[in-house]
Amino acid sequence: MTADLKAAARTALACLDLTSLNDADSAEDIAALCRRAQTVHGPVAAVCVWPRFVAQARAALPAAIKVAAVANFPDGSIDLAAALADVAEIAQAGGNEVDVVLPWHALLAGHSNDVGDFLSEIRFASRPLTLKVIIESGELQTPERIAQATRLALAAGADFVKTSTGKTRVGATPAAAAVMLKEIAASGLSSAGFKASGGVRSVADAAGYIAQTEAALGASALNPQRLRFGASGLLTDIESVLSGAESAAVTAAY
Repeated sequence: MTADLKAAARTALACLDLTSLNDADSAEDIAALCRRAQTVHGPVAAVCVWPRFVAQARAALPAAIKVAAVANFPDGSIDLAAALADVAEIAQAGGNEVDVVLPWHALLAGHSNDVGDFLSEIRFASRPLTLKVIIESGELQTPERIAQATRLALAAGADFVKTSTGKTRVGATPAAAAVMLKEIAASGLSSAGFKASGGVRSVADAAGYIAQTEAALGASALNPQRLRFGASGLLTDIESVLSGAESAAVTAAY
């Protein structure tokens, strides 16, 4: 096992949003998730849950681990009132971060101004929480649409632009990441970050996105303020690598 793989595992752990967004999630599931987030190798960056579990997660975790929750998820409708209700629930329960779905159906239908207005309203309502905008890159399909969605998210004030909900056929891909990172770099926003989510299951996968992020944004971006991974299964492989065992997962994208 190479030192590079272990270094990637350490970075991935520090930047991991350990996620549970199953329809049948229970309080017991979230309690287990919060215990899992505090590993012998160090803590994850955040846990990501449904809004109804934010208060429980916040009470169970040390302040160093952020609590993120989703809004407008996973459908990405342009129902602003529903999305704002999610944001308010997250904030009132003590959440630190909001992962909102960009209304990609509306974007594909040509309503980019409406999408921009939606995101701006979410940004206003969610401050001072960290805002991650999920563009659902696999559904946008073309580099032009992925770039457009990334620009709209950044223009609205997103702290992170995120690939996917993980609920569609195509999740994160290196090709989509390249487009998104190029737009983040071109924006000149030195605090804007990238989140790979959807199908990132191995340290080798994470290492690919880490390398892409470093190439586009510089080594100073390899921290949880600018890079995140959204995953439920990645932690198992991270722990395998850091404990000196063989990597347990088969790489997907890389």
